[in-house]
Amino acid sequence: MDLLRNPVRPYAWGSRTAISELLGRPIPAPHPEAELWLGAHPSDSSVLVRPDGTEAALTELLHADPVGQLGTKCADRWGPRLPFLMKVLAAEEPLSLQAHPSAEQAEEGFQREEAAGVPLLAPTRNYRDSSHKPELVCALTEFHALAGFRDARVTLELLDALDVPTLRPYTGLLAAEPGPGGLRALFTTLITLPQRALDVLLPPVLEGCVRHLRERGAFGQECRTVLELGEAYPGDAGVLAALLLNRVVLQPGEAIYLPAGNLHSYLLGTGVEIMANSDNVLRGGLTPKHVDVPELMRVLDFAHGPMPVLTGDQEGQHLTVYRTPAEEFQLSRIDWEADEVSPVALAGATPQLLLCTDGQVTLVSPEHGELEVRRGQSVWLPAEDPPVRVRPVAGARTQLFHATAPLD
Repeated sequence: MDLLRNPVRPYAWGSRTAISELLGRPIPAPHPEAELWLGAHPSDSSVLVRPDGTEAALTELLHADPVGQLGTKCADRWGPRLPFLMKVLAAEEPLSLQAHPSAEQAEEGFQREEAAGVPLLAPTRNYRDSSHKPELVCALTEFHALAGFRDARVTLELLDALDVPTLRPYTGLLAAEPGPGGLRALFTTLITLPQRALDVLLPPVLEGCVRHLRERGAFGQECRTVLELGEAYPGDAGVLAALLLNRVVLQPGEAIYLPAGNLHSYLLGTGVEIMANSDNVLRGGLTPKHVDVPELMRVLDFAHGPMPVLTGDQEGQHLTVYRTPAEEFQLSRIDWEADEVSPVALAGATPQLLLCTDGQVTLVSPEHGELEVRRGQSVWLPAEDPPVRVRPVAGARTQLFHATAPLD
């Protein structure tokens, strides 16, 4: 078991306080810090920091000893690579509107672009690998997102409440078929509008949102979001697409799981995210980056209804498990109140990452002794290590996030 040094990704939408505060660094950071990566991503790997001061990239260890680091089952299934990537995501501004392909779509798309000779790092490349990218995000702070298509009939109520005459012909596409087919027709029409038509349609829609807020209408939060997106991304078709999506607010400890085809955008907040270790993203707006509408339409799922919010399954006194259909990862949360000191046992035989988000713990291993882990620190537990016990340091509320591959 070894402490990790993890890379921070400085994307423009990130926070200048959240990740620095977690890591105990000066605040504010000199530039936005969007994501703290924990894992073995080929472009930015975590580094093991050993007690003797030596360091080793986790990617190199996995390639040198896949069975010892990952276990036989994991190495047989995914080769010398960690199948998941864990992150702390800190959004101060909205991320792009995006969706991820299924495993079959990713494999086909990757092979198609390889055969066409599209450079792997080209800005127009859609598939940088052949893996799907299901993901789950668990809130550390109040966390705001757009995720999945809202129930079509509720969306019709929202569009009617805006009372925008120039919007009615588009609303009619959904009214004629208030289900997946109508959502597909309306979304496709909005996302492919010529810029001249967008410039005509967007201002009255934004005015309708302002009017709805002044009248204290039922869709105040949705209208506020559209206005914020319209200010951040003027003239962007994604602003109109946001009218069709569920507006989700997660409280700390709540999570959402985003399967293939789910159109989403994280808006604001800090959370722990876990995903299949892939870079495949199809964007739909709210970004200056490449938007491939035909490819996006191939992967989108137009199922509609409320976005399920996960609170996790309680296992024992301290452990909460967020179960999903993803075979690459499982995320758990371990909590102790300030006066609790009972340890939690972690089984071995599988790769494990631990991140301390509150308090301080001691890891106890029959083979490696004890390791102190404080807030903001993280640990790699290779499959070959024996089971460890995690004991909180009394006196403060303590919280850990535990990531592993649920091979059984």
